Amino acid sequence: MHFSSVYVQTVDLYQYHRYDANTPLEETLEALTKGVHQGKIRYIGFSEWSPAQIQAALNIQNVERFVSSQPQYSMLWQKPEAEIFPLCAATGIGQIVWSPLAQGILTGKYQPSRLPLENSRAASEKMNVFFNNELRSDYVLKAVQQLKPISEGIGLTIAQLALAWVLRDRRVSSAIIGASCPKQIVDNAAASGVQLESNVRAAIDRVLAPVIQAMPV
Repeated sequence: MHFSSVYVQTVDLYQYHRYDANTPLEETLEALTKGVHQGKIRYIGFSEWSPAQIQAALNIQNVERFVSSQPQYSMLWQKPEAEIFPLCAATGIGQIVWSPLAQGILTGKYQPSRLPLENSRAASEKMNVFFNNELRSDYVLKAVQQLKPISEGIGLTIAQLALAWVLRDRRVSSAIIGASCPKQIVDNAAASGVQLESNVRAAIDRVLAPVIQAMPV
């Protein structure tokens, strides 16, 4: 492993993206363990592994243990709660979730039956190839707009509400966010100390439960 191009001697957290079915798992873990023992890596993690893949790694002896999982997780994508979160919590693995704002959908900036805003990810020819178009369906966007009175009722933006919802789960260590300007960073960070009351969480569930059920797996 060579880190000279990033000007660091030790990587604090090396996240293994995605599961490599073409390489024996033992070989992968031995390589990561070697990196830790050489002082090149401090901790190791993985991204978007299945429960079976995680358990297979846990079953291998005499290798470094993963400390972090990086799944997609948001109010619109709650699937990790079923198996990933419980398995990781039982084995000391924290969650560093990605796309907590569902590719910007949970900011409320995308309106039903309207073209995406200029300079948005959905409008970018380079970025929209990675965009989940199901998230831009009118039934999703209409539901997201219904979150606005809920967020405003407790003095938050929709984005802050979405981030506070993700961070409400103690199994989530951190959430990865993107920002196009400094103000967005400040606004998003303000969600970190917000505690959502049970009635607020219930209101969110009432709005989004039909959407989540309708979305394809």
